[in-house]
Amino acid sequence: MEHLHVRANGAAFHVARTGQGRPLLLLHGWPEFWLSWEPVMTRLAPRFTLYAPDLRGFGDSDKPGGPFGPDQQAADMLALMDTLGIPQAGIVGHDVGGALMQPLARNAPKRIAGLFFFDFVYPGIGPRMAEPDRLNNIWYQSFHQMEMAPALVGATRESCRIYISHFLKSWSYRKDAFDDVIDAFTDNFLKDGNLAGGFAHYRAAHAGRVQMMKGAAPKLPPIEVPTCVRWAEHDPLFPYAWTDRLGETFSRLDLSMFAGVGHFPHREDPDRAASEIGGFFAHIGWS
Repeated sequence: MEHLHVRANGAAFHVARTGQGRPLLLLHGWPEFWLSWEPVMTRLAPRFTLYAPDLRGFGDSDKPGGPFGPDQQAADMLALMDTLGIPQAGIVGHDVGGALMQPLARNAPKRIAGLFFFDFVYPGIGPRMAEPDRLNNIWYQSFHQMEMAPALVGATRESCRIYISHFLKSWSYRKDAFDDVIDAFTDNFLKDGNLAGGFAHYRAAHAGRVQMMKGAAPKLPPIEVPTCVRWAEHDPLFPYAWTDRLGETFSRLDLSMFAGVGHFPHREDPDRAASEIGGFFAHIGWS
């Protein structure tokens, strides 16, 4: 595994790279950083060149000065591809990564061979995210926008470990999925600016999510890039039933359930995750 430090769009980024073959760009969610993808990367390395950046605000990449959401992160990734000399890539993402892939695909479709998503927010979820029986699942999105949140979570190593572990375990169906890296994840989020940097996504995305939950998200034409979605069977955050309107956002959609996992399919079952990713890109001729 190589660790690159490059500048793009006015910021410094850390990127993990491995493998050989056509490029795939792997975009993490919260509370994650590049290391979340390592099991999938090692499995796909014989077939693809894998790039796993820390998004701005996360890991060893620069931190934003304020709210920083999907539109800004999409611009970062396009500039990062330019810096790395990647004219076109397959894009794989999850959670926050899936959110930024949508403006990326709308703004630069010719730079993208195909889109592969695990569970993520898209406009068709609509008001369901704010239904009364779902509110206990999204409380953290409001907490992350509070100025005191980074200081509270990062007050001690133990408080940070408890907080990050809560999401990694409660959102997983296979509860041991992160046991081998929980110390690395804790240390990562204790680095200067990383809690606030990750929380900056929620501050920036808030207005758009409120619009979505009111059923007032702007109507956009569907994305025409070939798209594969493998949605977890047991995601407590985003139920599989919420995939019913994906066809309104993606016109060339391959959708199926990813059985036996929770919110983190790439970590909970990396063998199948790598197989699904590799199979999709082979199917569209990107292999």
